[in-house]
Amino acid sequence: MKKNKVDKIFLGIVIALILIGVVIFTSASFGILARNPTKFYGVLISQFAQGLFGGLIILYFGYRIPHKYWREYSLPIFIISICLTLLVFVPGIGITHKGASRWLNIFGFSFQPVEVLKIGFIIYFAAWLSWAKGRVRDIKFGLLPLVVLLSIIGVVLIKQPDMKSIILITITATAMLFASGAPLKYIIGFLGVALLCFGILVFFKPYLMERVNTFINPSQNGSGSSYQLQQSLIAVGSGGIFGRGLGQSIQKFNYLPEPQGDSIFAVVGEELGFLGSVILIFLYITFALRGYRIAYYSPDPFSKMLVLGIITMITVQSFMNIASIIGVFPLTGVPLVFISQGGSSLLISIGLMGIVLNISRSQAKPKLEK
Repeated sequence: MKKNKVDKIFLGIVIALILIGVVIFTSASFGILARNPTKFYGVLISQFAQGLFGGLIILYFGYRIPHKYWREYSLPIFIISICLTLLVFVPGIGITHKGASRWLNIFGFSFQPVEVLKIGFIIYFAAWLSWAKGRVRDIKFGLLPLVVLLSIIGVVLIKQPDMKSIILITITATAMLFASGAPLKYIIGFLGVALLCFGILVFFKPYLMERVNTFINPSQNGSGSSYQLQQSLIAVGSGGIFGRGLGQSIQKFNYLPEPQGDSIFAVVGEELGFLGSVILIFLYITFALRGYRIAYYSPDPFSKMLVLGIITMITVQSFMNIASIIGVFPLTGVPLVFISQGGSSLLISIGLMGIVLNISRSQAKPKLEK
């Protein structure tokens, strides 16, 4: 197949998000510098050396590897990602922090293997859907395999616990199944059962119940469970239309927990105001639209599903973060992709762009462009 030029518009959007992320992350991290200079430099090294630089290396290899190989080795990739995620429970390798076992420490580097599991699932499910093709309308080839895969993933992640990743993977998988042609009644039924299962988990998991209660009544327990949300809303509200100015946030120094992490959109709102926040949101929207365009014109069913899964996962994760900071979704703890702290997330997210850009070179041109 003749290769076209890489999708320059999509590449430009990705570069813009990465560069904005570097600036905003550095600014938000000054809150750490005021309290702990040693930690500040450690955070910068982790974000830029491991996340940014490492991600660009993976992006290069992802761009160079023909996408057919991802399909060919999809099952081993998925199995390896499951095994890697299970290593968090191995003493001496897994790291437990605040009651959660989500990190691995290998050769002095820590990372979250769930980021590998997410893409491992997307690759394998895309391969399955491309193999099943029209048979996904049959519950045995569409919905049932998805339930089995999510059950395996759910057992691993609930044990950590990591509900936010379960939610993210479920939403991404549902979008992929729907786009592959599965009947809408199956999708609605599946989402209904998924919500029921989540409700049961909330009932039995006190920390989940606390987050739901905080979402429903954000004014309660302002010094406890609602503290982060209230401080985030103060930061966003104090930014006004044009913001205090880059680097001028007050909240990041003494009030916002993890201003360079989960709360980084609150820093965006305070420093760049409503206008800057809207521009950032617009970039994520154009990222999604251009990414879905690449998926639509992809050369084969596998690459179509693969791109759609990658774009959906990154877009949903980004808007989950934004929505939780402004109080329209329960706090989840997911990073704002390309921007907030999370070396593992940044590493994988940038690396995945190499796969999308590779597939963009093979997309069929619309008739109007011929």
